Amino acid sequence: MWEGESGRTPFAGLDVLIVEDEAIVSFLVEDMLIELGCGTVRHAGSVTEALAALAAKRPDAAVLDVNLGGYKVYPVAERLRELGVPFLFATGYDASTLSREWAGRPLVQKPFQLAALAASLRAALAGRR
Repeated sequence: MWEGESGRTPFAGLDVLIVEDEAIVSFLVEDMLIELGCGTVRHAGSVTEALAALAAKRPDAAVLDVNLGGYKVYPVAERLRELGVPFLFATGYDASTLSREWAGRPLVQKPFQLAALAASLRAALAGRR
């Protein structure tokens, strides 16, 4: 299990929703989140699935792929913001492709390593209410 500088696992027990349309990527992110100490990881492959997952149970955090089969993930980001759930974007593009509204949110660029995911997740959690 990954430990931060303090020797503790800062993500221990977190319930994280991954919104990603490519199953292999979703499972790779899940493996990383579990290695970081997250407790529960749920998956959604589309905006519709993600919104249904949020209606069923509020996660502690979320990892959002920006482009889901040609559809932007922004409706999910809006709902997460309304719920006060911290989230980060994961994309194969650079930060300049994000809508201006979301430009300040934590972002990890694919392909990414465990340390990059941990840093972006930590940044997302630092901004939670």
